[in-house]
Amino acid sequence: MNTKYIDLIEQTFDFPQEEFKTENNKLFWHGINLMELTAEYGAPLKFTYLPKISENINKAKDWFQNAIDKHNYKGKYFYSYCTKSSHFKHILNEALKNDIHIETSSAFDIDIVNNLKKEDKIKDDTYVICNGFKRDQYIKNIGDLIESGHKNCVPIIDNYEELALLQNETKKKFKVGIRIASEEEPKFEFYTSRLGIGYKNIVSFYEREIAKNKQVDLKMLHFFINTGIKDNAYYWNELMKCLKVYINLKKVCPTLDSLNIGGGFPIKNSLAFEYDYEYMIDEIVNQINDACENAEVDVPNIYTEFGSFTVGESGAAIYEVLYQKKQNDRELWNMINSSFITTLPDSWAINKRFIMLPLNKWNLKYERVLLGGLTCDSDDYYNSEQHINGIYLPVYEKDKPLYIGFFNTGAYQESIGGFGGLQHCLIPHPKHLIIDRDENGELKIKLFKEQQKSSELLSILGY
Repeated sequence: MNTKYIDLIEQTFDFPQEEFKTENNKLFWHGINLMELTAEYGAPLKFTYLPKISENINKAKDWFQNAIDKHNYKGKYFYSYCTKSSHFKHILNEALKNDIHIETSSAFDIDIVNNLKKEDKIKDDTYVICNGFKRDQYIKNIGDLIESGHKNCVPIIDNYEELALLQNETKKKFKVGIRIASEEEPKFEFYTSRLGIGYKNIVSFYEREIAKNKQVDLKMLHFFINTGIKDNAYYWNELMKCLKVYINLKKVCPTLDSLNIGGGFPIKNSLAFEYDYEYMIDEIVNQINDACENAEVDVPNIYTEFGSFTVGESGAAIYEVLYQKKQNDRELWNMINSSFITTLPDSWAINKRFIMLPLNKWNLKYERVLLGGLTCDSDDYYNSEQHINGIYLPVYEKDKPLYIGFFNTGAYQESIGGFGGLQHCLIPHPKHLIIDRDENGELKIKLFKEQQKSSELLSILGY
């Protein structure tokens, strides 16, 4: 009978996979021996594998270029990175190696832009697309960036007052975009996104506020929906409504030349993950091309703002199973040496699931378990995977530690969890590594941040 953990995985999935394999019953990820990494640096441990960022950026660029060539599309494609997914310098440095642009969402983002400009990582012609609802400091920082001579700063107008506020901060001519307030899926608690301007009001807003405004050129129409880019009726319907607005706007606005379709590419959250990126890109380009050709208007340049797709699959976390508690006849709790609430907050806040696999003991029998975190909060647990209604791991042995890894955790988790700040129940934030490869393909490992110490937490608390 095939009862080993490796039998379960091989019978359930197509395994090994591009990034996962096992050798001697130990897990390798992108060629990294994770048990060796854990032996050297300990657990809990978080790390970022930088090459995956460039790999995903260039995959998307190639897919879009292939679609542009196939459909004889006359516009260009611009890849931008949504900085709120992860603001860390090592992330931006890696992403910006690939001739991309960025999208910002708050005042401090512009400070990051200025820092990167000083280091020549961002040029004056790099597109800085400024999204979000803009408070005074954000408006001021955008104005300062335009005043400094940054040619391709494009604030995206979110409401009727922002244009006048921006004009108060700079006397230079500048470009803007307008965000469409898209309609949400029927299951949402609200009908229309709080961000942007309604479909029916955009052309009249342009004619009233921008058409005769000699300081401002409308360059971009911005379209984004919360559920992301999916092959369903809702997405295609919203895209077609967006294209109608673009066409009507283009007919009265000669400077409009760009359509920003936002972010929303999913990332791998299960070994059974399937998503046809190439088909979706091909169909988006095709639909934009057809709609503009039928309306006899020029096609737009296409911009995307991929955040999770850029950085999500570069991140991982490792924990040690400290102890197993049998709470009743059916429930076995494997207690980890950290907290899900603090280190993987999306697993708690929005019930997000990540790829979870053991690092060792693939040759042992498996058992169904629940995973518990160290905080005293009843919600600090992880109890199922995307593909199955439960978690299966190699059997627990008290004298031989079991290590587990969560993969593709690189987007949002540090920001939402409050990297370097207070953690629930004062559970310290794990040690964090940055992993890269040199020109010969050899691993380069750098310690980015040690595990938090008591003194750091007490200082924040005022002790």
